Amino acid sequence: MAAGKSEVVSVRVEPHIKAALQAAADREMRSLANMVEVMVIAYCRSNGYPLQGVPAETLPNAASRRKAS
Repeated sequence: MAAGKSEVVSVRVEPHIKAALQAAADREMRSLANMVEVMVIAYCRSNGYPLQGVPAETLPNAASRRKAS
């Protein structure tokens, strides 16, 4: 996804938010970091924020990911 070195972002969230995020990551067979990245990309795309350098195919269909495994 990223060309070059990635950046570190640290956030603090309530335990129930982290649990929900981990459940989503597990369901999508992603790491927690990758799930956050996918969610941010989806949010930006749906709200019209520009995403320079992010390929259009970055967000595969979640249903097809689950069927493939």
